[in-house]
Amino acid sequence: MPDLQTLGWNEFFAEAFAPYREQGLAVGRVTQEHRGAYKVVAENVEMWAEITGKIRFDATGRADYPAVGDWVVLEKLAKEKRASIQAVLPRRSKFSRKAAGKNAEEQILATNIDTVFLVQALNHDFNLRRLERYLVVAFESGASPVVILNKADLCEDAEAKRLEVEAIAFGVPVHLISAKFEQGIEQLQQYLRVGHTIAFLGSSGVGKSTLINRLLGEDRQKVNEVRETDDKGRHTTTHRELIVLESGGLLIDTPGMRELQLWDAGEGLTDNFADIEELGEQCYFNDCRHDKEPDCAVKAALEAGELNAERYENFKKMQKEVEFIASQQDKRIELERKEKAKKIHKTFNRLKPKRG
Repeated sequence: MPDLQTLGWNEFFAEAFAPYREQGLAVGRVTQEHRGAYKVVAENVEMWAEITGKIRFDATGRADYPAVGDWVVLEKLAKEKRASIQAVLPRRSKFSRKAAGKNAEEQILATNIDTVFLVQALNHDFNLRRLERYLVVAFESGASPVVILNKADLCEDAEAKRLEVEAIAFGVPVHLISAKFEQGIEQLQQYLRVGHTIAFLGSSGVGKSTLINRLLGEDRQKVNEVRETDDKGRHTTTHRELIVLESGGLLIDTPGMRELQLWDAGEGLTDNFADIEELGEQCYFNDCRHDKEPDCAVKAALEAGELNAERYENFKKMQKEVEFIASQQDKRIELERKEKAKKIHKTFNRLKPKRG
């Protein structure tokens, strides 16, 4: 079993854990979640753990529960390789999206990530607009994005595709590889450092599991062949999992995503579309909507062909999405406040001594 440093432990987490250490509690990192049970690696031991009733009571949504990558405070059960999770330590970073459904709720995919591998395949999956969406969420996560263009062996103009990606992913490393034929894998070794956590994100069939197997040096992750007609495959990975490499690096595999709805992505939107934001600052009116206003720098750039129209439309779409989610969050927070007050009131009435 790896020690805490190999798992990514550092001063940030040590400081947050200090009060719990004084209480004689232990700490571990969540590597898997299965229906409310969590596999946790603590100091040289692996065990299953469950959350306490207090965490359930205090939780206002999914985001308050442990996620793969989290550091959690543990109370080990005597003579058992099991524990109860007493608290979740503060997260340095998190990759999240809006959960499926009508309710505005955050779904955390992975936490405490250092680098995000955004994997796209150079076949029918290749989509610049989708990649822009992944980049927005990656920037918002607090981790450093890296674009992996897989299946270069199936693409006749792979280098041209790489240049297209570099034109929308300003300053983000872009790597051309073929995981199946182990081409270009050596480029990724620079990210595999002791205690350094990498999350893999991408659609189903892009080759994440094959790539992880290459980095592991063994066929650990199940791989399904894609259909030849549309290059799409079934979801090979069915749950999120943190894997420790022999080199000391850590990988978080995630299921392929059919959709990636934005959550709290205001800053990520600004970072990824910095070119459009800078143009907006040059408009005559500070509150320019880039519609019918005169002296609009954005409209001028579009007309001159200096700004890609599809990129701009994608920016506007995501901007509206973020604004809508923000309004839904405000409503949800108010409902949660009322629900919390009800819980406290019910608990108080239950514990209040009866007269007579």
